[in-house]
Amino acid sequence: MAKDISAFDAANKKLGAQGESKARRYLKKSGWKILESNYKNPFGEVDIIAQKDDVIAFIEVKTRLSDKFGQPSEAVTESRKKKYISAAKYYFAGREIDVTVRFDIIEILCGEINHIENAFY
Repeated sequence: MAKDISAFDAANKKLGAQGESKARRYLKKSGWKILESNYKNPFGEVDIIAQKDDVIAFIEVKTRLSDKFGQPSEAVTESRKKKYISAAKYYFAGREIDVTVRFDIIEILCGEINHIENAFY
């Protein structure tokens, strides 16, 4: 049983990494500059921090192979949103900023990308 769970976890990590890679390629093609990938701080990890013009987006990437359990974006909990907001505050601590800060979700379902801008705040 434990072997099955670890194989499942490994498969999920691989799927997540593939989704994040696809999201970064999509963002670059859309004119975004990737500032950070898998940015870690005391509040957790932010999948992608990207900038386009005067917008910096903190982006959670959710990848699914089916919608059996709902849309990928529905897996971003209130707790996760709060961690992203705290991570953004930490990221900008001690810096003067003159940008718009945004929280986006990129969901990848069956290989298709849906970029949800201003997904939460």
